[in-house]
Amino acid sequence: MQAPEVYDEEYINPFTDDDPVDWSPYKGVLYATDRQPAADNDSQQSYLNKRGHLLRLGRAGIALGDNTLTWEEARRISLLKNRSEAYPLHVESVSEFGILDRSIDVLMPEDILDDDSRAAATEFAKLINDKLSISEVKDVYIYVHGYKVVFDNPILVAAELWHFLGYEGAFIAYAWPSTPSRLAYMADIETAHYSARNLRVLLTYLAEETQAEKIHIIGYSAGTRVVLTALGQLTLENKHLETDAIREKLRIGHVILTGSDHDRDIFGSYLDEGLLRICENLTLYMSVEDQALGVSRFIFSRNRLGQTAASGEWDPAVIQYLRENRELTIVDVSDAQSATAGNGHAYFRGSPWVSSDILMSLRYDLSPEDRGLVVDHERQLWTFPTDYVERLQTELKQRFQDDKPQLSSAVRQPEETSRGLGYGL
Repeated sequence: MQAPEVYDEEYINPFTDDDPVDWSPYKGVLYATDRQPAADNDSQQSYLNKRGHLLRLGRAGIALGDNTLTWEEARRISLLKNRSEAYPLHVESVSEFGILDRSIDVLMPEDILDDDSRAAATEFAKLINDKLSISEVKDVYIYVHGYKVVFDNPILVAAELWHFLGYEGAFIAYAWPSTPSRLAYMADIETAHYSARNLRVLLTYLAEETQAEKIHIIGYSAGTRVVLTALGQLTLENKHLETDAIREKLRIGHVILTGSDHDRDIFGSYLDEGLLRICENLTLYMSVEDQALGVSRFIFSRNRLGQTAASGEWDPAVIQYLRENRELTIVDVSDAQSATAGNGHAYFRGSPWVSSDILMSLRYDLSPEDRGLVVDHERQLWTFPTDYVERLQTELKQRFQDDKPQLSSAVRQPEETSRGLGYGL
């Protein structure tokens, strides 16, 4: 993952001088998966590309390079623009805590758990709460991957995103059982809907058993099907409650969907049922140059949610809905730096502008205006101006340098240094 363009080592830096991983109650990235575990003698992988039905919780250890990099070297390399030095990541170890008890359904054997049925849930929640207790940000982040990847992929992407958040809060990789084969696309689409139930279970568990102030979700490609289906189920489950009560109960903050391979009309039905009552903000990142979604559109003969609408394409009622419901934000990445590279689908990691926008939204809860985006009133969406980075950096410097008592070490004077975990001074 390229360094987000917003970061400038002189003024805006997400890292402390000390290795934040060493300060963590756990070393690595937490995960939740409903993949089938590999056999004990399978040294090549921890989980298979098959449905495992139950939701399993654990921790994955991440190695940087050849394990000889110091924290200062890792920090320096990761922030380089046009990076030429290798900065490889790989999953070094996987430790499963066990099965989340509430993921067991009526079709499973009653004795599927060990004697201590709450062990995994208790340990996982404790590690999250221990991390939140020493973090400036008391939030949990969940990354949900796309189709055609193995178990390690969401672990590594979560590690990258958490790295550029300065290791604040707690980060969870949600690894649903996609299959690393292009021919498995339709099977993965069905599995995405199947896994939504377990994501819903995970979200409810985190809200009830951790001290997270907010739970944020980043969904990518076919993984947005998992996210939206789970949120749709939560919408119906909580339909009898007032909006404030729902948000207090579930504590879902930002839901960010990038390259969404989801049916627009089905998404519209979720909105009609009250989807926006579930979260504080839902942001759709779209592109006119997303070739992967172009293939999906050909297969289904329908525009995908992550494809930018042309001028005049949306009915006036849609435009009016967007004006009246500020909880829904649409961002067109077509003009963002490197957003069209490759097949134009993985811009949330490949574009230093898009990653900056996502991370600053998650980290500081900035509005589109404060992030430097410009509104297109005709289509009621936000776009990236040519001076996007300068606008965003100016906002951050002004915001924190004018507010000395709450100055974050993420925006600091050149000679200052910070100690401790995350952004805390």
